[in-house]
Amino acid sequence: MNILLNPSSGEPIYLQIVRQIRASILQGDLLPGTPLPSIRQLAKDLQISVITTKRAYSELEAEGLIDSMVGKGSFVSGGSPEFIREQRMRRIEERIQELLIECRSIPLSTNELIDWIRLLEGEIGHDGN
Repeated sequence: MNILLNPSSGEPIYLQIVRQIRASILQGDLLPGTPLPSIRQLAKDLQISVITTKRAYSELEAEGLIDSMVGKGSFVSGGSPEFIREQRMRRIEERIQELLIECRSIPLSTNELIDWIRLLEGEIGHDGN
């Protein structure tokens, strides 16, 4: 697992870890049952505090993305495809809300935004390529 930290980003280190592991799980790079590094090993690898990695794992566990078992470690949750889809939809919803706030500051109407999205969709094609 390759986690890149940017101490000068302004985003807390534990959230950087959460964001990157979450993305790997939701994109299918980390499959259900995949073991994660131990809290201590990840802290050592990233040269950060064990408390920071514990906080990141706790956050991921609260989201239902990982399961931790005392003495066995932490594993990617065996969440159903529906659960993973719901988590991805939630992330999209958050991004859309941020986008709408940005549009209000320009200002850009919702209809103009929708037109823009349709234009961009046409450029990349319907299959995302």
